[in-house]
Amino acid sequence: MGIDIGIRHLRAVAAVADAGGYTGAARKLHVAQSSVSRTVLEVEQRLGVRLFERTTRRVHPTVDGEQFLTIARRLLVEFDTAMNHFEGYLSGTRGSVSIAALPSLAATMLPHVLAKFRAARPDVAVTVLDGLSQDVLDHVARGSADMAVTVAATVPPTLHARPIAVDRFVCVFPPGHRFAEHSELAWNDLDGEEFVAFDPTSSIRAYVDRTLSRHGVRLGSVTQARNVGAVAGLTASGLGVSAVPGLVLPMMTFAEIDSRPLVEPVVERDICLVHDPTRPLSRTALALMELLANARSQRLRLPAGARWV
Repeated sequence: MGIDIGIRHLRAVAAVADAGGYTGAARKLHVAQSSVSRTVLEVEQRLGVRLFERTTRRVHPTVDGEQFLTIARRLLVEFDTAMNHFEGYLSGTRGSVSIAALPSLAATMLPHVLAKFRAARPDVAVTVLDGLSQDVLDHVARGSADMAVTVAATVPPTLHARPIAVDRFVCVFPPGHRFAEHSELAWNDLDGEEFVAFDPTSSIRAYVDRTLSRHGVRLGSVTQARNVGAVAGLTASGLGVSAVPGLVLPMMTFAEIDSRPLVEPVVERDICLVHDPTRPLSRTALALMELLANARSQRLRLPAGARWV
């Protein structure tokens, strides 16, 4: 017969270790200190080892306690993730769905989709969690989002990705720039130009760097920023030109910039619908996934420079 240790035991031990004592652990768990002490004692008796030793001010894990804590923390993360997944499933049946997305996709691609979705389901609560590519994927992996829309290059093999759209890159530049004389631009035209780049945490940066490297394009001085608004403002102020995907361009309209399509080559960003194949999805979430997967046949609108696939 195995050791009879439950989730409440694991939480009590982890809380004592985190708080450095029983009083702080009891406060964190919203129980009496005596209850925490009894629970930890039960664990020690069932394991046959001491998990903590007390000094004058704090409680410290023993060597055995450290080993047990490693196991306990891992099991708690797995348990909480699984419960989060199941809670999402139950919430979906009551009329809620959550989707994570890159900011550009949340602002330009999702609105028309969600408007159509809500028109048929007015009582459904929809949550959009926008963030950078890794944040978006973390939402799906942790179970805090039912699905995500993001770029294909960033999706890990543990998640399922289905291509649903593409958008092509354009060059943006300040008013009066010589590029305004052209109807379209080659990537080689960027050679020697001062450039406003997205920082390396952005999925856009990888596409741009890869294309410039393949074609031997050497930029002039580079100014770097993290978000779309900053890149637009810096470009409009004459600090350089930039290259952005088509679905990002509508988010830059506040700034005085001009744009032209980039060709030779035409570079398109692959946009995918992502979900965790191990997570049970509610009927509500499945309906939104189906709408996104069939957006092309539904003839849902997209801004210029993007298309459903």
